[in-house]
Amino acid sequence: MLSKTGAIAVVTVGLMWALSSVQSLVHERQARQQEAERNVANSLAGSQVVLGPALVMACSETWLKGYEMAGDHKPILETTPRIVRLPASQLSVDTTVGMTPRHRGIFKVNGYSARTQLQAQWADLSGLTPQPERERGKVTCGEPVVAMALSDARGIRVAEIKVNGVSASVLPGSALSRPSVGFHAALPAAALSGSGPMKIEVNLELAGTQSLSVVPIADSTSVKMAADWPHPAFGGRFLPSERHITDQGFDATWHVTSLASTAQQAWLNGATLCPALSQSEPIANGRYADTSEPGTQAEAQGDGACVETFGVTFVDPVNAHVLSDRATKYGLLFIALTFVGVGLVEVLKRLRVHPIQYLLVGAALAVFFLLLVSLSEHLAFGLAYLAAALACTLLLAFYGTFVLQGWRAGLGFGSGIAGLFATLYALLQMEQTALVLGSLALFLVLAVIMFATRRLNWYDLMAQVRGDPGRADRAPEAHAQGDAA
Repeated sequence: MLSKTGAIAVVTVGLMWALSSVQSLVHERQARQQEAERNVANSLAGSQVVLGPALVMACSETWLKGYEMAGDHKPILETTPRIVRLPASQLSVDTTVGMTPRHRGIFKVNGYSARTQLQAQWADLSGLTPQPERERGKVTCGEPVVAMALSDARGIRVAEIKVNGVSASVLPGSALSRPSVGFHAALPAAALSGSGPMKIEVNLELAGTQSLSVVPIADSTSVKMAADWPHPAFGGRFLPSERHITDQGFDATWHVTSLASTAQQAWLNGATLCPALSQSEPIANGRYADTSEPGTQAEAQGDGACVETFGVTFVDPVNAHVLSDRATKYGLLFIALTFVGVGLVEVLKRLRVHPIQYLLVGAALAVFFLLLVSLSEHLAFGLAYLAAALACTLLLAFYGTFVLQGWRAGLGFGSGIAGLFATLYALLQMEQTALVLGSLALFLVLAVIMFATRRLNWYDLMAQVRGDPGRADRAPEAHAQGDAA
């Protein structure tokens, strides 16, 4: 018994090594998937963040610093640049996203094309007349422009700007120092001299990968987004107030005011536009400006602070490598339950199964995970799982008829393996309830083992294994005395 138990333990350790090798392979394929995502982002465009439209004006302030001590006491003047920023009173964004997956070899990357209509309105333009900050200072400004900032300008396909219904010439660059990526347009003279509110419309077609976000710098920001992707992950600093998700796609609506967000104040103080949150590479060195905490004024001046954003990440829940990685984590449990089943049949039918036979059965289960990883890169995950599970089930059922000495026992063994594969697939599909399902499955296995061995005399069994019939005869009597005691 000790030698056999030790041999099975050695077999289990060897199979654990095989499973760890499969897991290492999965991690290597995941790294290559992320490399493909970065490659597509470098060639197409990365995750997109949209800021604007906003009115921006480059100014400079000149003031009298003093007079020269010698000579004719000429005045000493000092000049500093200033950027005047005026966010919109109301901003309405309507976006329609169409997914356009890209491939690098066998790896798929979620790309998209977004058609966006932005309508901004300014009720008051007095903010474009800055006052000097210093005594005896004089402010000189250039012409105001409409600024749009993006996280990756390579994704711009179409950019059109209309001011009060009049088209404006679009120029590259956001006209901001931070961030400088984007586009801008000069305001027509009639727009500044006219009375009433100013309305600006922006027609934007944008390509990107993984996620799309908006910065709520207006006094009131409303965003409507619709996409043909049924697996959105809403993130950022605000969740949608309304959302509807179907098998064909989703639509969501956000309503954010400057009272609830620090984005406007942080942007006015010079905070920058940070990269969007992505599936595989979250922000590491960016942080949101939070004016409720001490020291955030310095942060909001642009010392690494990020303006708040909200949006959606286009998650792929059937990512083959993620599911394969989750599946391999159950590998040791699979092998243990299979060995328990074989050992139970060995005990109940008084068979002797060699450790090498245990090894071959465990190796078939380990090969299942390798088949799953390789096939899922070329087939849909469900088909790959079915093919790998069916092949291993048939192989083990055939081998079980000889190990367990009977075709009925072999079919029963194959049915048990098929049940394990079905349970694992259910665990992979029901991520939120995986713990409950796994716990119930283990409880059911334990109950079956206890029910099957409820009448088994373990003293008699151990004596038969050692070849000690006398001990087997004495065991029931000793057992009965133990019960009486």
